Amino acid sequence: MIFLEELTIKNMDEKLSELFKSNNNFEYEYISNNVEETKKIGKCFAKYISKGDIITLNGELGSGKTVFINGLASYFNIENDVCSPTFTIVNEYNTKDFPIYHFDVYRIKNSDEFLEGVGTDYFYNGACLIEWGDEVILDILPKNTIHIDIIKDEENKEKRIFKIWRKL
Repeated sequence: MIFLEELTIKNMDEKLSELFKSNNNFEYEYISNNVEETKKIGKCFAKYISKGDIITLNGELGSGKTVFINGLASYFNIENDVCSPTFTIVNEYNTKDFPIYHFDVYRIKNSDEFLEGVGTDYFYNGACLIEWGDEVILDILPKNTIHIDIIKDEENKEKRIFKIWRKL
């Protein structure tokens, strides 16, 4: 397991580049002090995602999952407002190279319901960002999925702890 606890805005590019190239387990933390830093980490992730990548975003309501995705979308100059697809389950954002599928599976009960109603074709046709993925469909996600757990700081309402991991 690789621990990258020293991840900062300054070294994030280098570390994320290594992370997306490898097929290793990893686990590290990143501290975001405000909404702008959360958007920056999303934008930095965007540089390295490609067709077939799957990233789950997990955390309580209001933790910053959609803020992260807004930052990622800004890298691709996606003009339409990015919002959580709570009722539509999936939003599609087009980039010049591949589509980005933004899921919110909060309203789905389990992986069987996901398979019946949505299916896994999205996993291979674009990059997938899945809010609540570990809570609902973890058992059907590919092993190379990158997981991001976002934890609110109890004392500082703007601060977030990002636990970024993959276990093959």
